[in-house]
Parts: sequence; C-alpha cells; structure tokens
Amino acid sequence: MTRYLRILRRAAARNPFLASVIGRLPISMAPLATVLLVQQVYGSYGVAGLVTGMYALGATAGTPVLGRLVDRVGQPRVIAPAGLLSALLLTALALVAAAGAPVAALLAIAAGAGLTAPPLASVTRGTWRVALRGEDDRLAAYALDAVAVEFIFVVGPLLVGVLLVTTPPAAPLLVTAGLLVVGSLAYARSGAVRAWRPEPHPHPNGRPAPSPVSVAGVRRALAVALLLALSFAHLDLSIAATAREALGDPGRVGLLFACIAGGSGVGGLWYGSRTWRWPERLRLPVALAGVTTGLAAVAILLGGVEGVVRRPPALILGALLLIAGVCIAPALIAINNLVDALSPRSRLSEAQAWVSTAYTAGGAGGTALAGLLVDNGGPGRGFVGAFALMRAGLLAAAASQPF
Repeated sequence: MTRYLRILRRAAARNPFLASVIGRLPISMAPLATVLLVQQVYGSYGVAGLVTGMYALGATAGTPVLGRLVDRVGQPRVIAPAGLLSALLLTALALVAAAGAPVAALLAIAAGAGLTAPPLASVTRGTWRVALRGEDDRLAAYALDAVAVEFIFVVGPLLVGVLLVTTPPAAPLLVTAGLLVVGSLAYARSGAVRAWRPEPHPHPNGRPAPSPVSVAGVRRALAVALLLALSFAHLDLSIAATAREALGDPGRVGLLFACIAGGSGVGGLWYGSRTWRWPERLRLPVALAGVTTGLAAVAILLGGVEGVVRRPPALILGALLLIAGVCIAPALIAINNLVDALSPRSRLSEAQAWVSTAYTAGGAGGTALAGLLVDNGGPGRGFVGAFALMRAGLLAAAASQPF
C-alpha cells in the first residue's frame, strides 16, 4: 500500500485522478440507469438492451475519434466540451424515456450521448505519465487506476440502486449527467492535464507514426478486449435482472455489483503491489481463467444451464460474485499495459481509445444479446452467455502468444 499512498500524496497526480473517477462514474451508472428506466417504462429488457446498446455503439464510434483529437489539440479542449454535450444528451434521454416517447427517439438520443462521451478512461494514463516520473510509480498508478474502475462499478450501481428506490425513475440518469459535467470540467482544469503533450516518436522515414491498429499485437489485444466486453455486457445486465427476477428486490442491484467489483478491486491492488517475473502476456490468460471459472459457478447457481429462474441464497451468490471478480482487474491491467507497450509512443491516447472502443463495441452488441437471453431464459442464461464469451477471450489470449 506504500506505493499507492505515495502516489496519492502528490497533488499533481491526485487531483486529476479524483476528478477522472467522478467523471467516469457514468461509465457504470448510465447503462444501468438506462436499463432500469427503460425496462420500467416500456416493460422489456430487450428494448432496454437496445437503447443501452445504442449508447455503447455511439461511444464505439466516437471514442477513437476523440482520442485522436486529444493527441492533436490536447486533453482540455476535448474533454470539457465533450463532457458538457454528452451530459446534456443524457439529460434529454432521461426526460424523453420517462415520458414514454417512441423507442426510435430514445435510440437516437442514446447514440448521440455515447458519441460525445469524453474518453476519460483513455487519456488518464497520459496524465499519470506527466505527474509521475518513476517507472515503478507509474506501473502502480496504472494498477490504482484499474482499481478505481472497480470502485466506479461499486459506487455507481450502489448510487443508482439508492436513487431507484428513493427518487423518480428518471433521477438516476439525471444524477449521472451531473456527475459527468463536474468530473469532466474538474479534470480539464488540472495542472498535469494542461501540461500533457503527446510523446514524440516519429516514424523512421519521417512520416507520422502509423495507427496503433496497424500493429498486429495491438489488434490481437483488442480482440481479447472485445470478447471481454461482450462478456461484461452479459454480466452487467444479468446482475440487474438477478436482483429483480431472482432475488425479487431491484434495490439489491448495487450490492451485487459491489460484490464482483469489490473482488476485482482487491485483486487489482494485490496485482499492482507485486513485482512480477512472468511477462504480462502470460499473466493475462491466467487471470482470464480465474474469471471464467467464477462465472461458470454463478451460472450453475442461478439455473442458467436449465434455463430456469432460481432464487439462490443471497450470501452464496454474493460470495461467488466476489470470487469471480478477483481476477477481473488484473486482466484489464494486463490488456492496457500490453497495448501501451506495443503502440507508437506518439499515439498512446488513440491506442487507449481503441481499447475503450473495443469495450464499448462489446457493450453495444453484448447488451442487446444479453437482453434477449434474459427475456427468454432468465438471468442465469445471461450468465451462461457471459461464461461462454469469457472462455472465448481466454482461448484468444492463449492463442495470441507472444502478442
């Protein structure tokens, strides 16, 4: 823990980090708040999955463009206006959905909100490189950032769960929009963010460095990330459906997310505090094997193989989700570090934007498919889909060696 405390004592690192955490809370809140709002108003997980998928599809298209723009004009000129515009569209989505507007209107607004979502997850690593000069501190900071993502997936759903039972249905999405504004503006005003510049690394023939996706190892890492994202989309919607359909209490959705994200946070802190002898490319399949095993256990517990809805003991379900989550953050850290190591140094923001794009593309397709699985086989069937896709990611990581 000493490494992490040393990092957080430095204002240049701490301030943009905390702002980015606030600004990234909508990553976990917006899809969940949208699913719950649309399902409540329209009575269909399938429709809810389509709307949430359109938000993810918009982010899939917009993130690499915004990441490339960051590499050209700097972070503040992109993050602040994008955050404001995306928040405005999320507000419109909440109000339009609560009014029961045609689904086509929801799809268009959701796509726009995703298209303009600021790529905070992609650019934060660049800020760490400005604020922290030591290699050990930077590697620990990357682990801390991955753990922060799991914190986001604990606090965000918990907040949505609390708002769901205490406020009108549109409130969780409106609060999400407010957090996006606050976090984006605070991040863009941070000193390390304003000081960040792309790392010069011109192509040997004098031309600009090639796109990260032109590197074979990056493409293989992105393929693994895409499969993980498809699995996570199934996981997220299945957890929301488990709280409502299997446990009979939508308010428990935050606690279920807290179990799996809490396990991931513990695993990430442990992973980042160690000095590893194995190369990262070999650690990735091991981490994915752990997640795959945990998801299989949850799917069996919920009756996913039989396609029935079982009411499991909440304590056992929470324990299995916690165990399944322990290896998630280490896997995400490994993928991000591999992409950084393999990409041109002057296009690292764009490279990380492609990682985010892989995750959001998987979210777009995975959420829609997961909605159909849950509608037709219950939440357990959604976990079966999550297991199958995570296993595919494990096989892809193993087959991609040495990246």
